Amino acid sequence: MIRLATVSPCYNEEDVLQHSVEQLTALFQRMIAEGLISKDSMMVFVNDGSRDHTWEIIRQLHAENNFVRGINMSRNVGHQNAIMAGMMTAREWADAVITLDADLQDDIECIPKMIRDFNDGNDIVYGVKVSRKADPVIKKLTAQTFYKIQRSMGVESVYNHADFRLMSRRALDMLSTYKEHNLYLRGLIPMIGLKHTTVDDVIRERYAGQSKYTVHKMMKLALNGITAFSVRPLYAIYNIGILFLIVALLIACYVAYSFFFGHIQPGWASLILSIWIVGGFILISLGIVGTYIGQIYSETKRRPLYHIQEIL
Repeated sequence: MIRLATVSPCYNEEDVLQHSVEQLTALFQRMIAEGLISKDSMMVFVNDGSRDHTWEIIRQLHAENNFVRGINMSRNVGHQNAIMAGMMTAREWADAVITLDADLQDDIECIPKMIRDFNDGNDIVYGVKVSRKADPVIKKLTAQTFYKIQRSMGVESVYNHADFRLMSRRALDMLSTYKEHNLYLRGLIPMIGLKHTTVDDVIRERYAGQSKYTVHKMMKLALNGITAFSVRPLYAIYNIGILFLIVALLIACYVAYSFFFGHIQPGWASLILSIWIVGGFILISLGIVGTYIGQIYSETKRRPLYHIQEIL
């Protein structure tokens, strides 16, 4: 029997914690009875600088439930860093760690299958979303578009996989050697290269509250996911620059033709249009290059990803 730890980042999740612990406790007890996990398995909740009573509730649940442990971050460090803090702490306590969101929208009935796959020799088991009926239409469309863009950019990732996964202690030890500041775990973990498989994950409705993953946070994560693993946007600027050069040569040929054959027309509209197109392209190009420079700036400072204030 393995010693299992589930790791759930929490940001203002006071509405769902009690219900989530009840659901996980029932699952843990069933898996213990089936001989899948040991009695000293645990569920770890990482409080990521919540502004509500999330940490107080984790404290209370820890006192009432032997399965519950808690990690209190010193401030809000973001979803990916909170997951990383939980995994790096829990790997000292368990043989395998499963990360899942505290709202339990992921199908926790996949967990026994993940453990069986782990026992069969898989170091990583990905939860792949086979149904997103519970997701809003906009989130569903943007997520699927992003995965396709990632693939076109050459980023190695598991399609329709978020952060619901099992990792062995060996896989976590290897992950700990990656010292990147701009974390994108969905792209980083496949680079480990150990034996892996997938399970089907059917997303459910939230029990209560609202998703804390705002559009801004999703856009930031998407940007990290592309710039941290692909330089194709930089090459795209180069290729578009060549295209603009070709267009400029064609325009020059047209101007020369008009001059020699006396077909010169007032060109205010075309001139202004050209200025706006070229100016817009230059600004976009500077933005892309600036994003990469900003990533380099963040990485070279080597600041710690997080600070843990308290562990229960």
